[in-house]
Amino acid sequence: MKKTTLLVLAFIFSGFVYSQQLPQLTQFMDNSYVINPAFAGMEDFYQVRTSIRNQWTGITDAPSTTILSIYGKQEENIGLGGVIFNDQYGHTSRAGGAVSYAYHLAVSEKIKLSLAISGGFTQFKIDKNGWNVENPNDPLTQGDVIVETVPDATFGFNFYSEKWYLGVSIPQLLSSNLNLLDNNFAETLSGEQTGSLSNHMYIMGSYKISANEKWNIEPAFLLKSVGPSPMQWDFGVKTIYDKKLWFGADYRSTGDIGALFGYSINDRYLIGYSYDVLNSELSNYSTGSHEFMLAIKLLTGKE
Repeated sequence: MKKTTLLVLAFIFSGFVYSQQLPQLTQFMDNSYVINPAFAGMEDFYQVRTSIRNQWTGITDAPSTTILSIYGKQEENIGLGGVIFNDQYGHTSRAGGAVSYAYHLAVSEKIKLSLAISGGFTQFKIDKNGWNVENPNDPLTQGDVIVETVPDATFGFNFYSEKWYLGVSIPQLLSSNLNLLDNNFAETLSGEQTGSLSNHMYIMGSYKISANEKWNIEPAFLLKSVGPSPMQWDFGVKTIYDKKLWFGADYRSTGDIGALFGYSINDRYLIGYSYDVLNSELSNYSTGSHEFMLAIKLLTGKE
């Protein structure tokens, strides 16, 4: 299919396409460490979180994302964490992992600053076996499996207090080069055809509003920028009842609208779900996107 060839071309030359190269999460408020490693250590415990996102349900070979993270406070001013992930998009995939270190310091009596750095690797893979393409003799579609592994890093910081936070993170900090062409095919091209991972910038903030003893409201936003593409943004609101049940909505600048639900069990287990309604031409082919989130608070001897 032509769509498959175009997808691989965009994947190979991602440094020249300048589009969003990282997966999106509707429940960004509940998996904030994945976006910014400076969240490690902001709470007085370790936790394990996983997110599973099936995007554009109904479309063959649509993107799917799985993320597993563990992070928390190691010492009074130190937070540690780690994450592994896998993105699958048809015959292309992106997988890897990273570990992080965050240092927290007091700016004032009520405000703190967290500075963090994470480092790891990302593996990109294109599996050409079983491709259904319009022109099987196209040199680009010839070959077997292409794998490229590159180092990666993320820098992040957060200003935060008991009720709010505001932070910035820069993933793909190293702008590593990719070469995802077969050697034989690459030799036939005039000039170098490698791409690079583009720096992204995420700006995320939230504020907790206490309506009364039982109800809390938490608006949040996430700005995503990778030049020269226009900035994308998410705005979400969660309403939390008795610190156990929450529901809310998310609006994305692409026009997509998401509904969010979640429940906390014994202040230790958290289950979350979101459903996105598409507002684009893809809505003619897809019933929407589903995202599941599970979290476990790890108990310590101090609790």
